[in-house]
Amino acid sequence: MKPSDVIVEEKVEVVQKEEKPVAEKITIGELHLSGCTGCLVTLADNYEGLFKLLDDYADLVYALTLVDVRHVPEMDVCLVEGSCCLNDKISVEELKEAREKSKVLVAYGGCAAYGNITRFCRGGQWNQPGQEAFVPISEVVDVDLYIPSCPPCPQQVRNVAVMAYLLLRGNDEQKNLATAYLTPLMQLAQRGNEACGCDLMYDVINQGLCMGCGTCAGTCPVRAITMEYGKPNVNRDLCIKCGACYAQCPRSWFNFDVMNNYEGIMDAIKGAME
Repeated sequence: MKPSDVIVEEKVEVVQKEEKPVAEKITIGELHLSGCTGCLVTLADNYEGLFKLLDDYADLVYALTLVDVRHVPEMDVCLVEGSCCLNDKISVEELKEAREKSKVLVAYGGCAAYGNITRFCRGGQWNQPGQEAFVPISEVVDVDLYIPSCPPCPQQVRNVAVMAYLLLRGNDEQKNLATAYLTPLMQLAQRGNEACGCDLMYDVINQGLCMGCGTCAGTCPVRAITMEYGKPNVNRDLCIKCGACYAQCPRSWFNFDVMNNYEGIMDAIKGAME
């Protein structure tokens, strides 16, 4: 018998991929009102982190340019970017509809939270000269949570998204950590829709609470705050009322729950993103 006549039977072992249970995702949407779209860009700037969030934890069901959906759907968390123009009937109706269809409504960025630079609008601008009344969204609907600054940093957006998931879908320990992390942002929403360099002067500096750390100056996006003789000085002409300085100042609010659970919170976020 020739070697070519020998038939060799090979056994092929089929390795089945282990099926892991998929966690129940939450649904997140982004409603764009009167703003520069910088907050939406910040959301996209999470890069690999955004893919991880969308793969494992959240479904993006509504967002300008990112999702091909024309009407506001039901969702767990709605990020509202931009202030609300009272002269625009559609904006007011969409904001109220988003409030009705979302479990958690978030003022996403300085315009939505505090009015930001849109507070200075007097109408006459191209291409909507009749629009002149822009207000923070909390003057139209109830808001559960603020993510201030202009725009918020990508890490803050990522952290809030992870903590929102743990709060809605996590175990008891994770829910406690998420509550500790999100509570200060909820307290900002309860405080009201006015926060700028002037509020920092009245509530912190003039009360002798400032420790000269310079956090307010470092977070101001328009450099309206400078450090002079170890204390911040606010240029009111440059201030755009985004609330970043007030929200980041460690003496404007102090939450022991965050400090006491800081390592656990960071470990939970790191573990979720791995």
